[in-house]
Amino acid sequence: MLSEQSTPVIRATLPLVGAAIGEITRLFYAKLFEDRPELLRHVFNRGNQASGEQQKALAGSIAAFAGMLLDHPETRPDSLLSRVSHKHASLGITSDQYKLVHRHLFAAIGDVLGDAVTEEVVAAWDEVYWLMANALIAAEARLYQDAGVPEGEVWQRMEIVERHEETPDAASFVLRRTDGAPAGSFRPGQYVSVRVELPDGAIQIRQYSLSCAPTDHRWRITVKRVRGGAGPEGEVSARLHEHARAGDLLTVSAPFGDLVLPEDDGPLLLVSAGVGVTPMLSMLHHLAVQERARRVIVVHADRAPVDHAHRDEQRRLVRELPDARLHLWYDEPRAGVPDASPGRVDVSGLRLPEGLTAYLCGPLPFMRAVRGDLLRRGLPAQAIHYEVFGPDLWLGGE
Repeated sequence: MLSEQSTPVIRATLPLVGAAIGEITRLFYAKLFEDRPELLRHVFNRGNQASGEQQKALAGSIAAFAGMLLDHPETRPDSLLSRVSHKHASLGITSDQYKLVHRHLFAAIGDVLGDAVTEEVVAAWDEVYWLMANALIAAEARLYQDAGVPEGEVWQRMEIVERHEETPDAASFVLRRTDGAPAGSFRPGQYVSVRVELPDGAIQIRQYSLSCAPTDHRWRITVKRVRGGAGPEGEVSARLHEHARAGDLLTVSAPFGDLVLPEDDGPLLLVSAGVGVTPMLSMLHHLAVQERARRVIVVHADRAPVDHAHRDEQRRLVRELPDARLHLWYDEPRAGVPDASPGRVDVSGLRLPEGLTAYLCGPLPFMRAVRGDLLRRGLPAQAIHYEVFGPDLWLGGE
């Protein structure tokens, strides 16, 4: 909870800081990487830095956190904190790095806002920062403890034992531990980070959902190749597609992520687009093993049937569930898929039972559109959960 003396200061200065937050975060990252260039090469996503998406995500999280403290002083924005803490844990972020961030962030605030940054303003925003940072540090400590690893030491070497070409742009990799032990359990919907060394010596990290059953002795990830076009080519996805083969070793984190199924028998809506199908596959595998008579509505959208990764597997899993139904939409429908609809996903015609919990994974515009449709159908905001890979640019409406 924000203190009484800081609340009016934050309320008065939030518009000023919010208007300049983009410039502040750009300067912050410049200062941070000048001081610690290895962070850009070995921790942060260089593509997101180049596009500015990481700066937008940091700016949005700070402004959103401050706004939530003002609007809901009696509660803590746990949904925002949970996503960030899981992402940080998957990267091996440690508590001492928050002091480094604080130093460069507040130096950037002073440089950008100048004389407006009085001692009173610094003290108030310092309180906001450490309320957020200490909550994240505590959450990440619990995640490391649950994973059974020391702080930040989340990495293990795993061997690729199988590679499968799922679509022209998506390949799946089955992984096992090098010591022969079971890969370990996880909660359906979670992801792992994969750390890859690139030709220039940089080490880049990306997150991929575990798309197998949580009880499998091996893990599986599915990697969609990010091709150049509107944006840069994906460095890690291209490297894995071109070079990763059975017998190769990968550096993989412990599983993290808060897009996980609730421990009850309530009805579910699993909505995905593109490679966003992967966490939903893990959930379907889990439900099939449980053999529960649970109402499950599965919705998937893709460009065309040929681009639909794990299409046959998804169909099979839905058929195995006693009360599940699959709804498909393709931008370019082809013959042979008579049960698919053309164009954009439309949830208006779906029968949504009471007590429904929805899970979304896919491109951000897709999830925003579906979430808006569900809200208009009367589904409560707290019943809609989502997963964003990369910087979380969607911070509203939680």
